[in-house]
Amino acid sequence: MSPPPGPSAGPSLREKIAGLLVVGFRGSRLEQTPWLQTALAETGLGGVILFDRDQLTGAQRNVLSRRQVATLVGDLRAAARGREIIVSVDQEGGIVTRLSPNHGFPAVASEAEIGRGTVAAARTWAKGIASTLAEAGLNLNFAPVVDLDVNPRSPAIGALDRSFSADPDVVVEMATVEIEAHRAAGVRTTLKHFPGIGSSTTNTDFGVADVTKTWTRTELEPFSRLIAAGTADLVMAGHVVNGQLDPKYPASLSKAVVTDLLRGELGWQGVVVTDDLQAAAITKRFGRDEAVLLALEAGNDLLLFANQQVYDPKIVVRVVGVIADAVDAGRIPESRIDEAYVRVTAAFAASP
Repeated sequence: MSPPPGPSAGPSLREKIAGLLVVGFRGSRLEQTPWLQTALAETGLGGVILFDRDQLTGAQRNVLSRRQVATLVGDLRAAARGREIIVSVDQEGGIVTRLSPNHGFPAVASEAEIGRGTVAAARTWAKGIASTLAEAGLNLNFAPVVDLDVNPRSPAIGALDRSFSADPDVVVEMATVEIEAHRAAGVRTTLKHFPGIGSSTTNTDFGVADVTKTWTRTELEPFSRLIAAGTADLVMAGHVVNGQLDPKYPASLSKAVVTDLLRGELGWQGVVVTDDLQAAAITKRFGRDEAVLLALEAGNDLLLFANQQVYDPKIVVRVVGVIADAVDAGRIPESRIDEAYVRVTAAFAASP
């Protein structure tokens, strides 16, 4: 008789690293993107983010129609061979609506419009967003924006109607309604952009936003109250310089912000995700590979690569190699990878 099989081996270091990555890609069908098929089937990629249009070319990207998106998401999950993966989108409402009426999805009002209305209207709005994502098979929304609208002319928030209100009470109330609707539909949400970019005068996709002179601790209130209430699923660290908190690094790369403030002072023990690590604000200042390592050292768990401002089909192989080399060299403790991997897998293993 042959001996009984032993326990199955757990994921390798490189598979755990890959499990911390969420990447964007070109193509409305999975077969158009062989590198993504490989990353899902063999490398252990954590997940993907869908976009309607390509920022570089303006061409349609992942979203053509409701049926097409459902098919694409099903193929993505099948490629992972039974492994749970993250399929995410920015579906904030208003100008940031990837699943839009142009592609056969329902119209979605902006957060600013919802913040001026009633809770009942917000509940209907939130249920609509959540059901759209759930029906398409997505399990993570990079929303709600809980930045305060302290600068109505902010090119990152206020000018785009991305905030519910300048009033923390309104933001907390409306965000709670939105999160509850998503949870009921089996979709996780993300509080963004920690520790608050509502006072910024720069869009962090294209430059370094510095709120050192304009930020106040009031901007932490939506985050702290939602975390304390047990409402948060994930928190996104923003690409914003805040010299009051860290004179050297933006929040997304700052241990003082992610570990000391968010985890320490506010008590958040769940998943922290970076904003897009290919954003010009980050890569021009810190370099593409160094930014990745700084993000992990800061305490982030999920690393987001939109593959929009630059398109890199080797993104998964490259980033996994960079991090694995840093672990081998002793810069990144393997325990930091394990900690992040456990948080991410636990967050997506059960219903939100």
